[in-house]
Amino acid sequence: MPFEFERLEIPDVILIKPKVFEDQRGFFMETYKKEDFEKAGIKTEFIQENHSKSIYGVLRGLHFQKEPYSQAKLVRCIRGVIFDVAVDLRKNSPTFGKHVSVILSEFNKEMLFIPRGFAHGFEVLSEVAEVVYVVDNVYAPQSEGGIIWNDETLKIKWPIKNPILSEKDKKWPSLRELMERGEI
Repeated sequence: MPFEFERLEIPDVILIKPKVFEDQRGFFMETYKKEDFEKAGIKTEFIQENHSKSIYGVLRGLHFQKEPYSQAKLVRCIRGVIFDVAVDLRKNSPTFGKHVSVILSEFNKEMLFIPRGFAHGFEVLSEVAEVVYVVDNVYAPQSEGGIIWNDETLKIKWPIKNPILSEKDKKWPSLRELMERGEI
């Protein structure tokens, strides 16, 4: 099989390690194979691909889409290094409010599958990073949501303490505020 699938502390979030064939010319790897992903329990049809480029210290997140536009994501870093985070927002989940984090990079070529019902964010640890991710639902601005990156209840240990944030990412509410408003 060209992939190793590792279930993380939140078992629905899966770290995918592709088999990489390298030689003096460079490398080759499969990044997605429906049959293998389905055998690993990832039965998601991806319909859109996104690509971002960010400089050192940028933190994008923590973002999510509300129903009916919730999105599953398959995230990979094709240039540089990122600290990638997924936060469980599924109300009836035993891991609600918990998070997992991994390092994704052009060097390890690993990918992270994040199912629907999660907030996602990443912080750039290299001079530049490019992130490509596929999603299983369209982006709908009216359904966009977010959680403030440094929400104390989440206890995320971001590697860079003073990240570069968009104006929108500076203003997201805490998880508690979202719950009090009935938005989660």
